[in-house]
Amino acid sequence: MTQSPTGPTGPGSTDVPDVVTFDDVRDAARRLAGVAHRTPVLRSRTLDALAGAEVHLKCENFQRVGAFKFRGAYNALSRLSPQQLARGVVAYSSGNHAQAVALAARELGSHAVIVMPEDSPKSKTDATAGYGAEIVRYDRYTGDRVALGRQLAEDRGLALIPPYEHPHIIAGQGTAALELIEETGPLDALLTPVGGGGLMAGSATAATALAPGIRMIGVEPEAGDDTLRSLAAGHPVTIPVPHTIADGQAIATPGELTFAINRRLLDSVVLVSDDEIRAVMKFAFERLKIVTEPSGASALAALLTGRVTPLPPRIGVIISGGNVGLERFLELLG
Repeated sequence: MTQSPTGPTGPGSTDVPDVVTFDDVRDAARRLAGVAHRTPVLRSRTLDALAGAEVHLKCENFQRVGAFKFRGAYNALSRLSPQQLARGVVAYSSGNHAQAVALAARELGSHAVIVMPEDSPKSKTDATAGYGAEIVRYDRYTGDRVALGRQLAEDRGLALIPPYEHPHIIAGQGTAALELIEETGPLDALLTPVGGGGLMAGSATAATALAPGIRMIGVEPEAGDDTLRSLAAGHPVTIPVPHTIADGQAIATPGELTFAINRRLLDSVVLVSDDEIRAVMKFAFERLKIVTEPSGASALAALLTGRVTPLPPRIGVIISGGNVGLERFLELLG
């Protein structure tokens, strides 16, 4: 067992493996059983007709905290020692990982400190505080959230739980794809939003084991194409902090661990515009009767705008989250 160079740091950290296997995803599923929701898979004849394929939506907007992030957060925190949990944890996040760590910490009798951008959606900061977390704010365009998180971990003796750059986080996120394919059977392709890359890395680990030959297609907002550029360069590259409505995908560079996995397992990455995301949020609300946040709608937007070619007959799409407040939802669609 080796220490991941980008895993949890600080006095509360433990050694963790620096690779993720399908067995790790299955182990995470066992830990999450009865704690995380087994989210529904939605079908729609209207959607199939528009897409020209059989579409299976894995609705992580119905997960605890309203997003897939609870899977990885609980998997990681549940492995901490009683002493580490007593000292507490720290995380940095624009919102969904923040809520997930805050809730997981509460469930496990611990306390969370969360570093959040000043411009995080109010619904996400309010929910994070509601789960009992202490919030430390920073400017996402001038501040360094990783440095802030590490400093807090060192100063207070907290275990640092990063949003994607950790094997236990990645394995937990992969349980979404595991559940999807267990329910649907083998799929020809799986579309997954890509931010830091944890959901895709975990999903690809699970999906390629369960359905050899499946096409793994990542989706990024046009302004946040760091993974697409990194794949083209053959190594992680950094872009300016993206200005996009998809705040969960406003990442400047992919994680080293997630990129190493995704570089091996991804078939392609496609881009969608903010306007295309808005249109799909409206479609999902009006026709599918579900609420999605912008990041949660990006993979479906790629499918419905014809970005996926050639078109596979049976497609899975992960709706990664639905955390958007009413005022923000109306503002985006207004």
